Amino acid sequence: MIATLVFVDVKPECVAAFEEITLYNHNNTRKEPGNVRFDVLHDRKDENKFILYEVFADEDAAAAHKETEHYKVWRETVAPMMASPRSSIPTTPIAFD
Repeated sequence: MIATLVFVDVKPECVAAFEEITLYNHNNTRKEPGNVRFDVLHDRKDENKFILYEVFADEDAAAAHKETEHYKVWRETVAPMMASPRSSIPTTPIAFD
């Protein structure tokens, strides 16, 4: 199993639109056979920051996700909404519910 934390800093005027397209991506990602979890988190101290917590069964499932239409739509739609380039940390879950 692999988990990735994705950090996104959104332009203030784009927060609502970012949430909308990210929920579209979330809902469709959860339908993927290799997806275990996909959480969208909103920073309580900085309303422009988000964290996506993505868990996939394996590397192949994570790679397949990046080939889906909903991910491609999300990626292209949010690109101009970002205040800075998104970053990520790939992890291996040790304790997971």
